[in-house]
Amino acid sequence: MKREREVVVVGAGPVGLAAALDLRLRGVDAVVFDERTSAAEGSRAICFSKRTLEIFRRMGAGGAMKEKGVQWSAGRIFFGKSEVHRFNLQPEAGHAMPAFVNIQQYYCERFLEKRLAEVDSGALRRGVKVLSVECDDNGATLLLRDKSGEKRLRAGYVIACDGAKSGIREAMGLPLSGSAFHDRFLISDVRMLSDFPSERRFWFEPPFHGGQSALLHKQPDNVWRIDLQLGSGADAELERRPERVRPRLRAMLGENVRFEIVWVSVYAFQARRISRFVHGRIIFAGDSAHQVSPFGARGANSGIEDGCNLCWKLAAVVKRGAPQSLLRSYDIERRAAADENIRHSVRSTNFIAPQTCAARAFRDAVLQLARKEPFAGALINSGRLSSPAVLNKTPLNAADCEGALGEVCPDAPLKINGRNGWLLDELGADFTVLQFAGGEDAGGINSRGLPVCFLRVGKGGARDIKGLASGRLQAAPGECFLVRPDGHICARYKGAGAADACLKIAGKILQKGRAC
Repeated sequence: MKREREVVVVGAGPVGLAAALDLRLRGVDAVVFDERTSAAEGSRAICFSKRTLEIFRRMGAGGAMKEKGVQWSAGRIFFGKSEVHRFNLQPEAGHAMPAFVNIQQYYCERFLEKRLAEVDSGALRRGVKVLSVECDDNGATLLLRDKSGEKRLRAGYVIACDGAKSGIREAMGLPLSGSAFHDRFLISDVRMLSDFPSERRFWFEPPFHGGQSALLHKQPDNVWRIDLQLGSGADAELERRPERVRPRLRAMLGENVRFEIVWVSVYAFQARRISRFVHGRIIFAGDSAHQVSPFGARGANSGIEDGCNLCWKLAAVVKRGAPQSLLRSYDIERRAAADENIRHSVRSTNFIAPQTCAARAFRDAVLQLARKEPFAGALINSGRLSSPAVLNKTPLNAADCEGALGEVCPDAPLKINGRNGWLLDELGADFTVLQFAGGEDAGGINSRGLPVCFLRVGKGGARDIKGLASGRLQAAPGECFLVRPDGHICARYKGAGAADACLKIAGKILQKGRAC
């Protein structure tokens, strides 16, 4: 059968929409199918991290998220009636995006869908169910069903973004390995007028919900997210009924607060993943590949990072003839990231809902100590909040560099040709050789036809406002960094020939699928 699409994305949640948009912006003929006829109901994922917002900004959707969302960076933790810790996730200025934005998932989907339509009005197909996928060495054949009936479609690759209950994963018989916790939590969206500040508030054993925990987040449109721990014996169907939910909310909010229940769900913690994310021409991303607890905002954000990691590699294979072995690095890097998220998720869960007497004794001792000693606040684990994965174990990092590799290039303000700008906005869609003044000007080096752009910071280039770019990268004069298309740094060299050495690494990655 003739190949009709280069890539098919299954699932039009935030992960699938972002992946399809990224691919279309890279010139890949991609389409996304979803059996739903509209965006998600209920707010679902609400906390989107700085890293995710930077990815969305690159694709032209970050501005709408930032403008509509509730920006926050501060959090407070309570034990009983006492505040025992507060934190700030972005204490310094000089970033284009805030630490976090709270915004309902349906807004996120709408903004991504709108941007995708601007790029390709036919890239999203709703009301289409994928019945099966058969894979061979040259591509995949999908059996689809829509209102007109069933048909087959041939694609080069399939990205399964069809969520925690992935039909593709189940059809392939791929088990999820890890931990499933018995404690259940009530999650509710409540519309009310309140003067609570835009911050994360977490309670251990609050007086309004004795013996359990609670979480409060502000969203747009006067909607507030409230999570309440129910315990391991809770009946999910019973607890989501309004007559059970309303008294719990009333106890938390007070008798005089008027509120409206917008959406309710009950969930249990999961911390699991499939063994491999790449299965020939079928690639898994987001919840279809891995699942974590919602405390820490690591679900949707890690899924968006999956797509960002995958799409430039898939575009290089499909459009530039890079070897398929390049896709192995997606599997290696994002499995490692998933394992990191799962570790954080398990640790948070064990602190929030201790599974043993020893774990509860430790937690209570930490909380008691934090009432008196400020240093103990850092030991409290109410969910270690999402941060970018560091890719320090990957075949795409140069092996002969001094200094750490694998981190995401940090943002910083720049002055470019007299205008104010941001470092991340100046990075190219492909590889970027980022050079700090003090050595040879990399702009005159022959790129040998590689998709690489050059950015000089310092004399003869962009001005590093207050030295934040060089300071955050700990860059020496004349040092060159090779920044991947997804923003991770995979090489850094000093001295003569530094820029040329970065070019060689980019060439090896695109030609051999690895850096060495």
